[in-house]
Amino acid sequence: VPERPTLGNTDYAFEMAISNIRYGEGVTKEIGMDLQNLGARRVCLMTDKNLSKLPPVNAVLNSLAKCGISFQMYDNVRVEPTDQSFLDAIQFAKKGEFDAYVAVGGGSVIDTCKAANLYAASPSSEFLDYVNAPIGKGKPVAVPLKPLIAVPTTSGTGSETTGVAIFDFKELKVKTGIASRAIKPTLGIVDPLHTLSMPERIVANSGFDVLCHALESYTALPYNERSPCPSNPINRPAYQGSNPVSDVWALHALRIVAKYLKRAIRNPEDREARANMHLASAFAGIGFGNAGVHLCHGMSYPISGLVKTYKPKDYNVDHSLVPHGLSVVLTSPAVFAFTAQIHPERHLEAAEILGADIRTARIKDAGLILADTLRKFLFDLNVDDGLAAIGYSKADIPALVKGTLPQERVTKLSPRPQTEEDLSALFEASMKLY
Repeated sequence: VPERPTLGNTDYAFEMAISNIRYGEGVTKEIGMDLQNLGARRVCLMTDKNLSKLPPVNAVLNSLAKCGISFQMYDNVRVEPTDQSFLDAIQFAKKGEFDAYVAVGGGSVIDTCKAANLYAASPSSEFLDYVNAPIGKGKPVAVPLKPLIAVPTTSGTGSETTGVAIFDFKELKVKTGIASRAIKPTLGIVDPLHTLSMPERIVANSGFDVLCHALESYTALPYNERSPCPSNPINRPAYQGSNPVSDVWALHALRIVAKYLKRAIRNPEDREARANMHLASAFAGIGFGNAGVHLCHGMSYPISGLVKTYKPKDYNVDHSLVPHGLSVVLTSPAVFAFTAQIHPERHLEAAEILGADIRTARIKDAGLILADTLRKFLFDLNVDDGLAAIGYSKADIPALVKGTLPQERVTKLSPRPQTEEDLSALFEASMKLY
């Protein structure tokens, strides 16, 4: 393996930025008091059409009513948002002149609300000003935002802890996003009661997102090998590379996934498993929200963006979509087999946490061992057999590679640099898993 060139301009520091988190069964009932404490007069409540009829939104509405909070509800959030669905929500936020935001839902809702808050606070900005380069201008956020309280209803994205908002950029058929510490929620209300209404496949796919957040942030390029070193701290990216604090959260989340994810999927009544996965999502969010993710996520964005006709079980949607956690996990065996030659001991440690017996393992086999462990994990949970099972073929590989190339914000955090040929080989290896 060629050694990474020593760059004179690598970073020398990392920082930890997370939202305040409050956890507990039934803690949603406090949200009205939080808004009173903030002095909020006009609140924007964001959710999606499905959730607007379910217990989590009801719990928030009851709390707002009890505390006499004036609000307007926006329930038009799209599951797997697009630039257009972001713009619709931004328009609503600008008109409403809100002084606080509440997002009730999965990552799609929380991310949409972050974008609405940002552009309402910066009304003269063009949409692409804050979108990650090279698709947008990636400008730093220098305007003050309104308080945002996030109430996650899935156990996956960890969006309640992070300064990242992801969407499909339709013109290029690729996912991208906005990444800035300034857009992270003020408070994440992690109420495990909300996970009890999640159907089985949503539990599975959101759990795979937690799994990959933990694995990718733990194996990412170390923060002090990332370049360039920012000339001003406002330019230090939210995704900084693996670091000693993120490592703690990533490993802890991985242990919870290993212990509880299968239980949470198989038994909706298993409150202990579902509550622990809800916490694991926040833990992994703290890890990857500061370390970043790499190839599984970078490659997942075109897998979601180029979807043809696939409609997943348990998702009540009127459009084709590949759930984010599924698009991420399908490439994970190939990705970690590829990255393991850098920091193989970390890959081996992850495999052991996920159940592999590594007592006689050779360090050079770390990638294969982790890949096999992941395959077994996915097979046990009836996951679609690779990209071919969700509608892709070898003919799609050039388009998938093309969609991965702009994702430099994450692909450059891979511990092992990759060429276009490497990406083609990874997509090919992910066509069939078992």
